Amino acid sequence: LFFLCNLSLVPAAASKNKAKGSQGQFPLTQNVTVVEGGTAILTCRVDQNDNTSLQWSNPAQQTLYFDDKKALRDNRIELVRASWHELSISVSDVSLSDEGQYTCSLFTMPVKTSKAYLTVLGVPEKPQISGFSSPVMEGDLMQLTCKTSGSKPAADIRWFKNDKEIKDVKYLKEEDANRKTFTVSSTLDFRVDRSDDGVAIVCRVDHESLNATPQVAMQVLEIHYTPSVKIIPSTPFPQEGQSLILTCESKGKPLPEPVLWTKDGGELPDPDRMVVSGRELNILFLNKTDNGTYRCEATNTIGQSSAEYVLIVHDVPNTLPPTTLIPSLTTATVTTSVAITTSPTTSATTSSVRDPNALAGQPGPDHALIGGIVAVVVFVTLCSIFLLGRYLARHKGTYLTNEAKGAEDAPDADTAIINAEGSQVNAEEKKEYFI
Repeated sequence: LFFLCNLSLVPAAASKNKAKGSQGQFPLTQNVTVVEGGTAILTCRVDQNDNTSLQWSNPAQQTLYFDDKKALRDNRIELVRASWHELSISVSDVSLSDEGQYTCSLFTMPVKTSKAYLTVLGVPEKPQISGFSSPVMEGDLMQLTCKTSGSKPAADIRWFKNDKEIKDVKYLKEEDANRKTFTVSSTLDFRVDRSDDGVAIVCRVDHESLNATPQVAMQVLEIHYTPSVKIIPSTPFPQEGQSLILTCESKGKPLPEPVLWTKDGGELPDPDRMVVSGRELNILFLNKTDNGTYRCEATNTIGQSSAEYVLIVHDVPNTLPPTTLIPSLTTATVTTSVAITTSPTTSATTSSVRDPNALAGQPGPDHALIGGIVAVVVFVTLCSIFLLGRYLARHKGTYLTNEAKGAEDAPDADTAIINAEGSQVNAEEKKEYFI
């Protein structure tokens, strides 16, 4: 009414000039987007204005400001700037009901208007994950649902498993009762295994009202599973006299404690040397009787598992002294016997002597080596006695034959003796040696 009264007081000639001069005047506005609860600034500008009034009105066509005069009693609406070229107002604590088309009017003849649409974004609520019950058994099918309400437009939900996005999910969007915002839910189905224990499942809500800072909900999985068992020996090559530690490494949820050690399907045969400490089996002073299959068994509330280790105790390497006198003496004796005779048995004798040297290089108990050497010495000695006896027998036969040759042509014994002595004189070159 104030504006109409002022118009009625203007002379007709002045009105014509104003109308003529205002033909190039146009109000300029821009659309505004604001997050619910924020503050919206509505600005109307006129580049060329000859003192013509500006006005802002709401979607219900209620005047908010006429120039610098407030027309609607709403404490949320304030004047920002008022001049002949600009009229700016602010609306604080914006709600979804404030959304709509606002009008800036320039009171020329005729009145010129410009529209600005105010968009209010509904902020999604913090998401919630449902469907998880702790603990979950290995192999079970798990279904998790993430839900958020109050978003405008509808928010986007994404799933992550250890920072890796999961694509195969279900998505559902429903309009809220106010018919302005939406409730969004997403469902994730997967079968769990022991590798999922302690894994973080994250539901992330993306929305333009969140200013690149998404809202998240996280659920850490707790998976129960049967133990897994592995036996680790302290040395890969156990030897006699050493100590051996077998460690039973068991993993399970709940943690199996303690573990059970057995040997060849029964209890440990020597508790004094086979000491169990926690998950370790310590076998002292190994010997060949310790050979066998050792079994570690772990049990928890879900199930039982075991592992086996086959123990083979190896001999300690036997290194002989660098010089051994017995083989050398044996060889010397055999060499002397061979110098006396050229019997074909020499090669066999020599071959027999070399066997102890061949055995000496092989690892084995000391008593076996000494026994072999003694046997060879006895055998060589017997062979030497046999060859010597045969040589003496042949030598005696030759002597008797030469004595008999002197008595072949003698008429009596005295002549035979003289002939024999002459034969011996004539046969001085035939000399016999006895060694």
